[in-house]
Amino acid sequence: MADRFAYHCALRWSDLDAYGHVNNARFLTLYEEARVALMFVGARAQGVDSFAEGVVVRRHEIDYLRPVDYALDRATEDAAPTVRIELWVEQLRAASFVVGYEMYDGDLLISRARSVLVPYDLTRQVPRRVSDAERAFLLGHVADGGMDR
Repeated sequence: MADRFAYHCALRWSDLDAYGHVNNARFLTLYEEARVALMFVGARAQGVDSFAEGVVVRRHEIDYLRPVDYALDRATEDAAPTVRIELWVEQLRAASFVVGYEMYDGDLLISRARSVLVPYDLTRQVPRRVSDAERAFLLGHVADGGMDR
């Protein structure tokens, strides 16, 4: 497998449901935070700014494997409890790509997800192709067998 991008995401009290677990809908927000970090922070660090010009989500799917507690015993006076989200590119095509995710609570795998993403021209309001710079960046995170030829 290619390099995974790892993101540590703080849990918020507002993420909890009535049962004291992270709400299932909040998983999508946590995955979004990790994806934004990959495409806007990670890519910019490598000189790729074009993801900020537009990328839309075509599809999400999430498998919930275990509940996640806020776990006050893991909080410190300086930091809330966190989950670790690992991301990679499962598939890279001319005009779309699929990001795979795994979310961990410590060493425990708690969720898996996938997002189909489409580069988008916000000015013209139309999909666009993956640029050469975006493709080069994403190739650094492509899982084995993830390229469509």
